[in-house]
Amino acid sequence: MSERIRVVRVIARLNMGGPALHVAYLTKGLEERGYDTTLVAGSLARGESSMSFVAEELGVEVYPLPQLSREISPVYDTLSVLRLVGLIRRTRPHILHTHTAKAGAVGRVAAALAGDARPPIIVHTFHGHVLRGYFNPVVSRVFRILERVLASETTRLVAVGPQVRDDLVALGVAPPEKFTVIRLGIDLEDRITGEDDRREELRRLFGVPPETFVVGWIGRMTAIKRVPDVLSAFSRLLELGVDARLCLVGDGPDRERVERAAHELGISRSTLFIGYQRDVAPYYAFFDALLLPSANEGTPVVAIEALASRRPVVATRVGGVPDVVTDGVDGYLVSVGDVDTMSRRLAELARDPELRRSFGEAGRERVVQRYRVQRLIDDVDALYRELLADAGLPQPG
Repeated sequence: MSERIRVVRVIARLNMGGPALHVAYLTKGLEERGYDTTLVAGSLARGESSMSFVAEELGVEVYPLPQLSREISPVYDTLSVLRLVGLIRRTRPHILHTHTAKAGAVGRVAAALAGDARPPIIVHTFHGHVLRGYFNPVVSRVFRILERVLASETTRLVAVGPQVRDDLVALGVAPPEKFTVIRLGIDLEDRITGEDDRREELRRLFGVPPETFVVGWIGRMTAIKRVPDVLSAFSRLLELGVDARLCLVGDGPDRERVERAAHELGISRSTLFIGYQRDVAPYYAFFDALLLPSANEGTPVVAIEALASRRPVVATRVGGVPDVVTDGVDGYLVSVGDVDTMSRRLAELARDPELRRSFGEAGRERVVQRYRVQRLIDDVDALYRELLADAGLPQPG
């Protein structure tokens, strides 16, 4: 017996990053597998850049929930819960699937309050987590307790990498058997195609000689990304005698402080502040290596895209990063805050073009297959079918 399976998929916001790509590709891809998905998304935080254009380009309609946002608000969060309760009662989904911490909390509370319309299957995906490194110890402990309670009311938890799963198990969120690991899926061929055509053009545009080593960073300038570590590592790279430039692509609440820090370090003339770019693919071609010194990451899309562009990555050994970057094979992993090692690793890459080439080829060969969109859709479809069978519900068709 088969029928169209109704899914309500909730994400806090469609901001720049992996989760927005993930839900857009999933919603589109599962449609052909017999799933009718209502994609619910909240509003962006101030200064954030939208990635809703990916959903629009795929023809995926987004159900807006403006009250749902990243910030904690008793009033707006309550309104979000109530609106979701109403949506669940109207659509009667077989599956509620939430993504990111805020949507996970709001969505699962709404499911609990939906009465006889409560979805028989509830899934939550951790795209990383905010249980360590984001807040003070007291707040982090409260959030851990909340996640444990919510996990007890969830059919299956999904982690985007084995390190993320292991971290959540160690934090006591849930036992390992409650987790399934499903990595991100990204249309790398579409997002990275033809980027090498822009390398010389961008070098001319920014006045960077062909032989100059370019260190790149892409992201949102917030505390968790530790952008000052990028500046410090780059400053020390220059002290090691490397002819280099630094290119920062992105914006955020810390931008003014980052620009001031670059001036104080005396590296402003060697640093390019590009700001937000909707199309970042050409910048991977401009870079010779990507530096990612974050204090926490789920699955870093910028690292995946850099490797797919044959660019080695120097990154911190946090969250899901080791699942993306293989130390000594396609990049280097370092400890958070260890800017000396970051600069030394960058210097090794700057002085050895053949090492950069071999790292780049190894990275592309691995990530293009591992993070295919089709693999993501296959994995989630298989998970849904397993849970539907366990619940005695029809299979999609």
